[in-house]
Amino acid sequence: MDSDTVRLLADTNPLPETIDARLRQQLSFLIEVDRLKTVLRQSPLAAVNRRENDAEHSWHLALMVVILAEHADEEIDVGRTIELVLVHDLVEIYAGDTPLYDVEMGVDQAEREVVAAEALFGLLPADQATRLRALWDEFEARRTPEARFAKAMDRLEPLLLNWMARGGTWRTPGVTADDVRARKAVIGDASASLWAAGRELIDEGERRGWSRPGRDVATG
Repeated sequence: MDSDTVRLLADTNPLPETIDARLRQQLSFLIEVDRLKTVLRQSPLAAVNRRENDAEHSWHLALMVVILAEHADEEIDVGRTIELVLVHDLVEIYAGDTPLYDVEMGVDQAEREVVAAEALFGLLPADQATRLRALWDEFEARRTPEARFAKAMDRLEPLLLNWMARGGTWRTPGVTADDVRARKAVIGDASASLWAAGRELIDEGERRGWSRPGRDVATG
């Protein structure tokens, strides 16, 4: 989607001018982000035979933060971490999803997402635009314990879905179990215990033939 030419959803049925201007701007943003429900990811759902969308993914990450916060190696602010995971994929409304193992699409991912962030968050009142952009930047930079844990959830959730699918995107042409380990290793930046569990899932999936063999086969 080209963020420079897209027509806002709210413009197709404008909100009444009698609504307070700031609130109307906020509501227009909330209508626009309904598009997140249409952005399909590569990960298969565990419950039904279809791919998950970005909105489902973000909700799942928020719940994972609540349930798994006790496994963080550093103390985290759960509320702030939830904010990070809810905001992190909003830019894909305009930039599109970049599959984890798609090297070609990853080349200009950062550039596309920055342009999308400026366009999307710019729909909000200036103070909120600045705040949400700061949350998005924090997630991307991973300099805080909250951002590192949020990123860990972002990598752990599809790992669980791929396990339930008996491979899922691990079967992407050209991808090996070593590639999966390399892409998922950031989980360990936030939680040694969650990465140990995640690595066991990857290793066992490799042993069961759900991914192409890699050189790095763990024994424990």
